[in-house]
Amino acid sequence: MSLTKASLTNLYTNEKVDCLFNPTEYTIQKTNNWQSKPVVGRNVPKMDFTGGGARTLTVELMFDVYEDPAGDVRTHIDKLNKLTLVEPSKKNTKTEKARPPFVLFEWGQNWHFKAAVTQMSVRFTLFRSNGVPVRAMVNLSLQEAEDETEKPGTNPTSHAEPGLRRRLVKPRDSLALIAFQEFGDPGRWRAIADANGIEDPLAISPGQVLAIPRIR
Repeated sequence: MSLTKASLTNLYTNEKVDCLFNPTEYTIQKTNNWQSKPVVGRNVPKMDFTGGGARTLTVELMFDVYEDPAGDVRTHIDKLNKLTLVEPSKKNTKTEKARPPFVLFEWGQNWHFKAAVTQMSVRFTLFRSNGVPVRAMVNLSLQEAEDETEKPGTNPTSHAEPGLRRRLVKPRDSLALIAFQEFGDPGRWRAIADANGIEDPLAISPGQVLAIPRIR
């Protein structure tokens, strides 16, 4: 079985950054907001829920190109850096303001995390004799950009109709990325898998033609 690489996809440009080495761990944190109100005659105040906070994902990634004689690890870091930069061509039509892209963090068969990069720090730890960095440790903090529980039909198989369109799989495509591009929802990857008889969501390859179902 081939090793599944973790990746980050820029959802503005669809450019995917594959992790050269998978993380050894990542942390997901969720906060909720509560307001306490003292109650006369009670030892414990009344707690009112005022809303949930977004989940955050923090992960450390290593990029190392030492084995490549011409390698410069900054080529990979530059791709990551684009995930933190405002894209001027993507302005909000109402406010005329632009923002950095949302990203899709994927690792494994059917897990993804749509988010915004809130913090990125890079530590260069190995250099060639001419000063070119060949190894870097990257710490990323991502904040959830959508609530998975509020999306209708996250298991869309019961709402799919036979597909009338076809799509050619390109290099670096994944079912979650295709679902986001086609339906605006990476969680609908299963509808595409079912429409094409795909049991393993990783078992797609460039040049393959997929039927894209219509979603009611």
